Order: sequence, then structure tokens, then C-alpha cells
Amino acid sequence: MRFLHTADWHLGRVYHGVSLLEDQAHVLREFVRIAAELRPDAILIAGDIYDRSVPPADAVRLLDEVLTELVSGLGIAVVVIAGNHDGPDRLAFGSSLLTRAGLTVCGPVSAQVQPLMLRDADGEVAVYPLPYAEPALVRTALGDDTIHDHHAALAAQLGAIRASHPEGVRAVVVAHAFVLGGSESESERPLTVGGTGAVDASVFDGFDYVALGHLHRPQRAGSDLVQYSGSLLKYSFAEAGHLKSVNLVELDGAGQCRVEQIALKPRRDLRIVEGTLEDIVAAAADDPGRADYVLARLSDSGALLDAMGKLRSAYPNALAIERPALHGEGEGRAAEDHRRVRIDTLFAGFYTEMTGQTLDEAGSAVLARIVDELEHEGRHA
Repeated sequence: MRFLHTADWHLGRVYHGVSLLEDQAHVLREFVRIAAELRPDAILIAGDIYDRSVPPADAVRLLDEVLTELVSGLGIAVVVIAGNHDGPDRLAFGSSLLTRAGLTVCGPVSAQVQPLMLRDADGEVAVYPLPYAEPALVRTALGDDTIHDHHAALAAQLGAIRASHPEGVRAVVVAHAFVLGGSESESERPLTVGGTGAVDASVFDGFDYVALGHLHRPQRAGSDLVQYSGSLLKYSFAEAGHLKSVNLVELDGAGQCRVEQIALKPRRDLRIVEGTLEDIVAAAADDPGRADYVLARLSDSGALLDAMGKLRSAYPNALAIERPALHGEGEGRAAEDHRRVRIDTLFAGFYTEMTGQTLDEAGSAVLARIVDELEHEGRHA
């Protein structure tokens, strides 16, 4: 049996004030072409379909077009789960009707995880969709007061699946989580503050393949059977060195997997150019990627007049400029870009600067609770 595993589409993403929807539409046309060529038995989309819980109308229309082409046009079963960026109830609207058409959408957490049952020449395969859910929601759904972090929540859900899973049937899990050891990037929203969002890869022991979403770099998570497909596109300059792809998973009758990464070709690359402004502008004439989204890391130390205007005369889609030479070598927060610093770290530094004292363990716990509450309100607003 063959699957295409993808995740973290983040439809409706805006980066440096620029909508990436046309770029997303372009790469999704490439994804549909790959699906049409490979004809997998199912497509697994492991969360963060949208970039925010209330997506723009154009992003909803794009998702509708793509899923219609995959399910109705190509006749491929598709499994979609909510990620931490998605509004689970909105994403799951009409899911009961859509299931009959071959589209399985799981948004809110449920005590009973209903698998999608597929069959090939070697027998049945159960695909278990586990949408992202905060520990409190899982605790309520399962009636288990011992669940206080993401590891315990996912372990309890997977334990319930194991208890009811039919013997001899191959099992695939689709989940959205931060698995310990995974490589993060700045474009991912932390699931929690303080590390309680981390999950150990051992919770997935016994399953034949685990299709993960949340981390944007394609990577394995402790085992070749536990994989992140990575995001659809590069969503920050911290991802400039990433190669974006989808996973083609081949599952044999014995439950052994072979995973192949299939590269995605973006409409425009997102990359970093370095040097003096004069040199960068001069070299652009011979650069085949002049239409790319560019961050210019300038080595100039003196004053520059209309640096962004000059840069955009050479790279019309330039998004940002950095000038490391102006940061100096002194200590302090001035040399840091606050957008790349976690809010708990940022506040702890502010607290120390204001009081002359280090934020203690009790204060850190209070800060983590407040930030988690704000994140929760933001996701469900």
C-alpha cells in the first residue's frame, strides 16, 4: 500500500507583509500532479492546513479546489487532521458528509478514534487520525485526570487505540506534535512554553508508520517509521537551507516501510544573499533567481540611502535587509532580533534588565501558564 504524506500547508500565510497564497496554489498544483502520477492509495495531511484558526476566504477556496481534485477528480482517499494553527471545529465542518465521499477530516479531539480502513492484496490497513489537542481537552475527552502534558495526552490516546486495534492489521497514525530530538525553525509556533509540549518518540512504538506534522524540516523522529514530511514551502528565512518535499510511503504486507522524499518545486525560492549592497545589486543581472523572495544580509558599515529601494531595483520581491555590522560586539538584547526569541526568553531577559534579578522557578511557571492561556485564547478566538 502506498501513501503520500504531507503537512503544514499554512494556507493564507503572510510573510513580511506579502501573501504567499499564489505560491501555495502553484506548489499545490505540483502536488496534485505528483498524486495523479503516483496514484497512492491515500493521502495523509498531518495538520496546520491553514495558517490561522479563522482563515481568509481565498485560502478556504484554494483548499476546496485542491481536495475536490484529489478526492473527486483522482478518486484518492484523503485524511486531514487539525494542527495547532487550525480552528478544529471550522476545519471539520461537514466532515460526516465528506467521509462518504472519501475525505476524512478530524478536527476536535474525540474519546473514540475511528480509523479509516483500507485494503490491499495483503489485507487491511487502519489509518488513525489524531488531531492536535491541548492536554486539558484530551483529559476531558478521556476522563483521565492524570493527563497534564502533551506526552501523557498522546500516550493515553495511542494506548486506547492499541487496546481496540484488531490483531494482525497494519496500523498507521497521523498526528501533529513536537517529538523530542526534532529540528525546529523559527516559523513554527511553539505548542507550549517551558517544554511541556514535547513528546517522546517511544509513544509511537508498535505502529507501522507515523505521519507527523508541526516541524517544517523534513526529518525522521527517532525512527525511520516516525517521520515529518515538512512544510509545503519555506515560511521563514531560517528555512532558507531546507529542501521541501512530500513523503511517498510504501507499506508492505509485513508492515515494513520504505520512505522516499519527492521534491516540491516552488514558484519562487526564499533565500539569503550576502555582501555589500553595491555588489548584490551588480550581481543580480546574472542571477536567474531575481524573482525570488530575498533577504539581503549587508556587510556595509556606513550609512546607506534608500537601501531597500535599491535592492528592489535588482530583486523586485526582496522582503528584508539585515545589517550585522551595525550590531556591534557589545552585550545586551540590541543585537538580537526579537522576532526570533521565544516570548518566555524575551520576558526573562526584560525582567532581569528591570530588576537586576533572575526570574526564579516559580515566576517562570507563572509566566508559562499565562503565555499558554494567551496562546489558547488566540487559537480559539
